[in-house]
Amino acid sequence: MSRAIDLMHLDRDRVICAYELDGLVIDPGPESCAQNLIDALDPVAPRVLLLTHIHLDHAGAAGALADRFPDLTVYVHEAGAEHLIDPSKLVRSAQRLYGDDMGLLWGEVLPVPEEQIRPLRGGELVEGFRVAATPGHASHHVCYLHEDSRDAYVGDMAGVRVPPFEHTLAPTPPPDIDVEAWLDSLHTIAGWAPQRLCLTHFGPVSDVEPQLHRLRTALLDQAELVRSGGEEEFIARMEDDLRAAVDDDALESIEQAAPLDQLYLGLERYWRKKAEAA
Repeated sequence: MSRAIDLMHLDRDRVICAYELDGLVIDPGPESCAQNLIDALDPVAPRVLLLTHIHLDHAGAAGALADRFPDLTVYVHEAGAEHLIDPSKLVRSAQRLYGDDMGLLWGEVLPVPEEQIRPLRGGELVEGFRVAATPGHASHHVCYLHEDSRDAYVGDMAGVRVPPFEHTLAPTPPPDIDVEAWLDSLHTIAGWAPQRLCLTHFGPVSDVEPQLHRLRTALLDQAELVRSGGEEEFIARMEDDLRAAVDDDALESIEQAAPLDQLYLGLERYWRKKAEAA
């Protein structure tokens, strides 16, 4: 069974979780937390990274770790591989969202040498993990099922939930939220019948079917709220629901992991693209 590592993003607990198993790390987090990860791993040196997707809160440290550990192997969906090799487009896209906070939030985004990257499409068996393509949150998202433990490493696909609370948000930032694809991907994950879901935000959960239902409900409710109203109404409703469900510390961790304005923007873009395609 893997070890969950709280990366203490911006010195706050329960925001970003990495997982380690025998020197293999699933989603190392941002470069701004790389030293926290290395300290937690010590004396183990990471030998493999499994990336669920290339968003900076999950994979931003990949280049720095590849530079520090030149024998490191990095697995990522083939559509994300080019953005690890040359992260300039990824950084420009993130800059539009985070502005002057880029460095504070995510640190320095370094390239990963191409020879250290192993591209995935879904359907592979690598390092003892089964791989599935799971678009919805990101078109290049993959999930990993450990063959022995039956733990599923699901990145953002099973939502944002801060222990000890069950209240779940669907993380829907721009640019490529796809609600229908997300629902299909949840079916894929459920079909694995995992023992646990290992969330990046935050931690492992063993109530697998209820958690997938919570995420499915949250995704559809958030999408409908955006479709029928504006950003101010969306944020106010989400804030009210959070305050009724979790304590103040958990609320701050949730909103750091999934800023509410970004959840709105991703779903607003989703609906706009659907209207343009009609």
